[in-house]
Amino acid sequence: MKICVFGAASPKIDKVYIEEVEKLGQEMVKRGHSLVFGGGANGLMGAVARGVLMEGGYIEGVIPSFFENEEIEAVFSHCDHVFETKTMRERKQLMEELSAAFIIVPGGIGTFEEFFEIMTLRQLCRHNKPIALYNIMGYYDELGAMMQAAVDKGFVRSAVDSLYKTTDNLEELFEFLETPQPENQLVKDLKDG
Repeated sequence: MKICVFGAASPKIDKVYIEEVEKLGQEMVKRGHSLVFGGGANGLMGAVARGVLMEGGYIEGVIPSFFENEEIEAVFSHCDHVFETKTMRERKQLMEELSAAFIIVPGGIGTFEEFFEIMTLRQLCRHNKPIALYNIMGYYDELGAMMQAAVDKGFVRSAVDSLYKTTDNLEELFEFLETPQPENQLVKDLKDG
């Protein structure tokens, strides 16, 4: 299965995150999966790609052309295929179309935005692909608390909890991704409006 990994591009993060995400990439290949990612060479994007490469796995990078032109981000040089898009919106759409599942590793604004977009599409029943937050060193604990607060205050339906999994355990993460997802619920069961 093609798994999309969203995560940090910053090279200035704690090495523990780098090491854990490299292991994630290695485990993906050992379990027969390939990688779709943002094409970056640094941070956790680079880490997952290096992990996949270490095990001889297949890598597809998707990067907007202006990233290279404006030297925003170094491109991972060992992709089996690189797709260039004009915009960030096209990038995310292509990554979603290419992928059968999503793992969100720690990241910043772009990663949060990618998670919420893919979650919104799932909530609106535009796809039925599994979504997992890889909660390395409790990185997503506060996000979980924020989501629970949104449920408690009536902004989000509790059924949305079933649309994704948060875990710090690789085995549990892959068991979730590799288990067939239940049929799409009705939008009215997941969203008011």
